[in-house]
Amino acid sequence: MDLLHSFIDKLNTIDLDRLLGQFVYHPKSPLIFNTGFFLLLFLGFLAVYQLLRNHHRARLLYVTAFSLFFYYKSSGWYFLLLVFSTIVEYNFARWIADSPTQGRRKLLLTLSLLVNLGMLFYFKYTNFFLSGFHALTGQPVPILHVLLPVGISFYTFQTLSYTIDVYRGQIKPLRSIWDFAFFVSFFPQLVAGPIVRASDFIPQIPKKPFISREDMGRAVLLIAAGLFKKAIISDYISLNYVDRIFDNPGLYSGVENLLGVYGYAVQIYCDFSGYSDIAIGIALLLGYRLPVNFLSPYQSTSITEFWRRWHISLSSWLRDYLYIPLGGNRKGVVRQYINLFLTMLLGGLWHGASLTFVLWGALHGAALAVDKLFQKVFKPGDNWLIKMLGWVITFHFVCFCWIFFRAGTFAVASQVIHQITHNLRPDLLPTVVGSFRPVFALVALGYLLHALPDGFTFQLEGVMGRRSVVAQAVLITAVIWLVIQVKSAEIQPFIYFQF
Repeated sequence: MDLLHSFIDKLNTIDLDRLLGQFVYHPKSPLIFNTGFFLLLFLGFLAVYQLLRNHHRARLLYVTAFSLFFYYKSSGWYFLLLVFSTIVEYNFARWIADSPTQGRRKLLLTLSLLVNLGMLFYFKYTNFFLSGFHALTGQPVPILHVLLPVGISFYTFQTLSYTIDVYRGQIKPLRSIWDFAFFVSFFPQLVAGPIVRASDFIPQIPKKPFISREDMGRAVLLIAAGLFKKAIISDYISLNYVDRIFDNPGLYSGVENLLGVYGYAVQIYCDFSGYSDIAIGIALLLGYRLPVNFLSPYQSTSITEFWRRWHISLSSWLRDYLYIPLGGNRKGVVRQYINLFLTMLLGGLWHGASLTFVLWGALHGAALAVDKLFQKVFKPGDNWLIKMLGWVITFHFVCFCWIFFRAGTFAVASQVIHQITHNLRPDLLPTVVGSFRPVFALVALGYLLHALPDGFTFQLEGVMGRRSVVAQAVLITAVIWLVIQVKSAEIQPFIYFQF
């Protein structure tokens, strides 16, 4: 009886209002993977999911409902926008497939594009173009207070690719709206990718989820690695060094700014690839396979190779749905270079409604064109010296472009570049590194982990797959403990949530 009374007393001390408040949307407390609330919620979700493994329709509805709640916790009532997009694209795809004439099919596809891109344009680019109009004409324009729904760029591209693939005859439309809702809203990759192709994911829906021991080990390792990269390396570097530099670069020497740029290169990689790892791992725990999104991009020896390794789901989407429809390399060399430039220019704009993102995309587009020309003229082959030089140039070019990506304004980017080129002060390097030892230890660790060969990673996944459930649980627990030790007081959202 004493034990029962003690348990009841503990229950009475729980702040019920605060607990229930966790289930209500608040912009400062989104439901993201690196929070304790998500962990507890996911464990409960997983327990029920296991009970429904043999009940196909109930399982799909359950996951879809959880996914909509997950998105509601990220964007509030804008989750209805996701529902709207799902209903619209489901019907457009069916109408396109059932249309008797090519003209009608084209009209329906055009309407689908207008709805999707119009929705994306309104929420993401309205104020950007209104400001541009004001700058060009001097005419007063209203500034609208439009909240950007989290992940709208990701699920818009996902539904667009589905409808376009149906139009092209590459896939057949789903005849159940619940299956389509499951595909669009699948929560592991909903708000920050990877951008999943319908042809890859939809064939998995009717199958009963199967998780082998190897899959379990790989999932645990991916989730642990993703949490470590995001919550320990990326967040710590950001809060304790990178943000300080980019908030006011003029207060710091050139070497401090340069280290801030190198630090940001690690931060954004660990943040975004960390999210992708967690998403792929969680999906694998549920029995679904998502595409790899990063393959050690900073090991690239050319900018072309970089875009085969960085944000693979986006770069392949831009290739298949923008670059190739523009003509690809089928209309001559000059047209190919123009298509590359335009594709990356629009890819930069996809990242955000800012001229700094446009310039970032334009720089990468121009670099891709120059790289194609270099490969065509000089045919460097496998010469190790050329490859080493290519790696040095590629890495530093990517870092240079990250300045504009991170800065937010040209004024801040110009300050960073000015400090590096006019006030470098390399003599301060030992003092700076010594003053921020934990930061640069994690920066070094980030680059070291990134430098590990893919073969080693696959071997590690195999080793984890052969370990017991207890050993896997110990690994996850250890990482969560580390996250708790170093996490900041406020939640640090993933960088790509803003896109």
